[in-house]
Amino acid sequence: MKDLKNVKTIIFDYDGTLHDSSKIYIPAFMKAYDYLVDHDKAPEKKFQDNEITQWLGYSKKEMWELFMPHLEEPYKTAASTIIGQTMVEKISRREAYLYPNALETLAYLKGKYTLIFLSNCSIDYMESHAEMFNLRDYFTAMYCTEMYEFKKSKKEIVRGLKDKYPADYVVVGDRHQDLEVGELDATYAIGCSYGFGQAKELKQADILIEDISELKKYL
Repeated sequence: MKDLKNVKTIIFDYDGTLHDSSKIYIPAFMKAYDYLVDHDKAPEKKFQDNEITQWLGYSKKEMWELFMPHLEEPYKTAASTIIGQTMVEKISRREAYLYPNALETLAYLKGKYTLIFLSNCSIDYMESHAEMFNLRDYFTAMYCTEMYEFKKSKKEIVRGLKDKYPADYVVVGDRHQDLEVGELDATYAIGCSYGFGQAKELKQADILIEDISELKKYL
């Protein structure tokens, strides 16, 4: 097992790590897809949940490039807006849910480490969750990829942040975009097997956990 005794900063992914985003993402995705069907830009289709949640963890730019690369940009933009607005509306109606033990675990870690929030999401999405769950009570700083115009990967963002926060570092997440951060110097990766990542992605992790509370065993 990796020795994490020198870790001082923990970088958390959000969706699939602290937040069970399937609850608000699946209906938002379906609303956007119905819009595309109504405009003759997509065929009618019944999706399995895992066909939708596979996109969680991607930026909206990456998601559309992989899901419907030939869709015209105005429709990508409109569908992305529908997804984003629907999710924020659901958050405002308190339909978003963190995983059990998420806030308890953050509270446990807060006094011992510098905690950083880093998500492939919009600023509105991040701020809505910060307000609903009082996330700023736990995190020293919160970052999202919209703050970098969705042009930087998490690995690139963390590389630019490392001078601001004390080493060593550990990243906690469920997708390859999170775990590849562990390739950086003095950085470890903890993979969340309960999230939305596939087995091949989780192989990048130094440690796997099945519940967020298991962080207490290692940190």
